[in-house]
Amino acid sequence: MAKAVVIVGTQWGDEGKGKIVDLYAEDADVIARFQGGNNAGHTLVVKGEQTILHLIPSGILHNNKICIVGNGVVVDPKVIIQEIDDLKSRNLFPPNTNLFISETAHIIMPYHRRLDSARESRKGHKKIGTTGRGIGPCYEDKVARVGIRFCDLLDDKIFREKLNRNVEEKNFFLTEYFKEEPVDEQTIYNEYRIYADRLKQYVTDTSIIIAKEITNGKNILFEGAQGCHLDIEHGTFPFVTSSSTVAGNACCGSGVGPTEIDSVIGICKAYTTRVGEGPFVTELTDDIGNRIQEVGKEFGATTGRKRRCGWLDIVLVRQSVRVSGITGIAMTKLDVLTGIETLKICVGYKIDGKEFTESVPSNLQIVAQCQPVYEEMDGWTEDISKARNIQELPTNARKYVERMEELAGVKVFLVSVGAGRDETIIVENPFAD
Repeated sequence: MAKAVVIVGTQWGDEGKGKIVDLYAEDADVIARFQGGNNAGHTLVVKGEQTILHLIPSGILHNNKICIVGNGVVVDPKVIIQEIDDLKSRNLFPPNTNLFISETAHIIMPYHRRLDSARESRKGHKKIGTTGRGIGPCYEDKVARVGIRFCDLLDDKIFREKLNRNVEEKNFFLTEYFKEEPVDEQTIYNEYRIYADRLKQYVTDTSIIIAKEITNGKNILFEGAQGCHLDIEHGTFPFVTSSSTVAGNACCGSGVGPTEIDSVIGICKAYTTRVGEGPFVTELTDDIGNRIQEVGKEFGATTGRKRRCGWLDIVLVRQSVRVSGITGIAMTKLDVLTGIETLKICVGYKIDGKEFTESVPSNLQIVAQCQPVYEEMDGWTEDISKARNIQELPTNARKYVERMEELAGVKVFLVSVGAGRDETIIVENPFAD
């Protein structure tokens, strides 16, 4: 029986979704990315070789697949062309795998990147921590109904009209408000005509493709970017991304109905990391935090920024389980905790005698003052990278996984014990009957 499975992050992104999508893609026929832009990076390690993808779904490395960039994604055409060319030059774009881009996906323009950077610079110490890739301004244009979609780009008359109107408005902001140089309309037009010619072969109605594949009994994997707590609706606003990262947006961002979804896998790192600004209750600024950062190689795949590291935060995970309807958890980077004598798991936030255990307070001033309520567990020193089932884990590592499962209230389907594709414990396959 065919299955439709959604992958989301349970924290602030960077949970290792790329590896898990790559693994599950073996059993999927269609892999669809449904939100975000090239502000996200999924890192894959296959046969010791690292590949970082920003827009193309992580299933691209498998043959005989359909990879889709859905309508909910905002696409920088220059970036996706670079990714296609890079994959092909390294013989990583399989001959029988097809890539399609939704004709209604919105396009990131040069003025979006300029506005993004200008705004962040103007905020100074109050900056959000945006990547400066133009994602937010592109989503703004989408909501304002002035955005340029791929179907517009492929129609020269419509593209010229929209470009002219948008450049006039954006240049007003750039020159009058931000006191910066304007963008040049003709230069943008010439550049994007080249992109249109390169990408037109991939552009189509991707919602129809997914619907037909479901009808034909094919397995569908929906790939999310970032994490639930970067969601524009449910995240730690305003330190969030500009799209909806929760599982419900898999339907809206790819053009399928909610009745088609069978399960939701939440990716959860064995500890917690965060890139950019915003309160972080379990953040470690001591030697243990530095150790986790170094051993885990915690640098942003897109920006290269050092990630802030802290203990596993179950309050974050519980909220993600609730808002995304998570049915199974894939725990990643358990191996990074090897060698730490005492481990801690945050089971609640405490402030003025009040404790939060099920959700993160919406008022970030309160979050910033919260103190973590920890449970302590003994660590382990044994190498776990060779473990291929739960019973092969050291007793304390197994207890850590089991306790996380109990606290989150959701079964652990997978445990990653190393960066390689094969360094994985599969407990349950969401595509299995």
